[in-house]
Amino acid sequence: MLSVHTSPLDPPGTGDAGGLNVYVVETARRLAARGTEVEIFTRATDGSLPETVRLGPGILVHHVMAGPYEGLAKDDLPGQLCAFAAGVMRTAAGRPERWYDVVHSHYWLSGQVGWLAADRWNVPLVHTMHTMARVKNALLADGDRAEPPGREIGEAQVVEAASVLVANTAQEAGDLVSLYDADPAKVQVVPPGVDLDLFRPGDQASSRRAVGLPEGALVVVFVGRIQPLKAPDVLIRAASEMIRRDPTLRERLVIGVLGGPSGSGLERPRALQELTAELGLTDVVRFVPPVARTELADWYRAADVVAVPSYNESFGLVAVEALASGTPVVAAAVGGLPVAVGDGGVLVDGHDPERWADEIGALLADDDRRHALGRAAVQHASGFGWDRTVDLLEQVYRQARADQVRAGLDGLQVVPGGSPVLVSP
Repeated sequence: MLSVHTSPLDPPGTGDAGGLNVYVVETARRLAARGTEVEIFTRATDGSLPETVRLGPGILVHHVMAGPYEGLAKDDLPGQLCAFAAGVMRTAAGRPERWYDVVHSHYWLSGQVGWLAADRWNVPLVHTMHTMARVKNALLADGDRAEPPGREIGEAQVVEAASVLVANTAQEAGDLVSLYDADPAKVQVVPPGVDLDLFRPGDQASSRRAVGLPEGALVVVFVGRIQPLKAPDVLIRAASEMIRRDPTLRERLVIGVLGGPSGSGLERPRALQELTAELGLTDVVRFVPPVARTELADWYRAADVVAVPSYNESFGLVAVEALASGTPVVAAAVGGLPVAVGDGGVLVDGHDPERWADEIGALLADDDRRHALGRAAVQHASGFGWDRTVDLLEQVYRQARADQVRAGLDGLQVVPGGSPVLVSP
């Protein structure tokens, strides 16, 4: 697997770490548990880390030198792809011939390197976009900056070069075909998953004690990177509107914002705190830096509602994690969120804070409806376990390998299961 711009060792919620990191770690662990050796290549961003780290049995993470450890934004990384590719080739040179069977790249930067690696090793390139510039640019938040043309060109090249394109939803598959002229025969839909052992219903009161929330509060939680794309400001403005309508809510309402600045949000890293102060909500909003996954599960269970107001999501892992924890979701009706939310929450058209105040306020005021949605949420999320994702990925890998063998691109026989897989996020 290739993950150029973000390491699977980084905790989600800040910098460039998010759902992609979770995806890589969870699929790698399950592939390895089934006997597939997984090697993940990522850019070295910390000189204290060893060149190679064992993430778990059967999983190696290689830290590739490509530019300085610090000071490089994601937009600067295209200039380091040659150095990264050279590092991957040097590491792989120590492997026996035909060691890798598949390259799985995640995000377009990795796809550029994966294109070269797959060609050099004569193996299929499986690519997952995770986000796409042309989709993002069509749905920009106010004041957010567009993705550059160079990214669009790079994505189109990867789409053309890949043996298989893995889409999170049918909507994303359609976008690949309509916006990037992808061959429909190359696109396979494989929904991401959720850790159903970790994210599960539990006692709300004990979870609130664990994260320091009052038992009788009305709690709405946002989880994600703090940037315009994720639109946490919509939730803050909606909370202000809810209190304007009913001032007594101030005594009970708690808005939890979990995450750190990322992307264009780094240009004004305290913009959300400034907005909160401007609206007079410093006693209502709690800003919490990214937390460990076990603590995150408590935050989901502690919440009455989880808000996902993003301008676009290729899927929406936060939504499914919240649902699996028994908490209904109020989400924007964009991208993959309708699939992720299903009948376990409420979808909102647009980003008008008054509309969001309507939906969140109505849900907080109706215990019966909220509890019914919570039960439906658990049932819906149960269909998105990571094992199902990996079942489908293994089918994709084997089919891609078989297609290449049949096409005469190498002389290998297909070995079912247990084959080394190179994954590139």
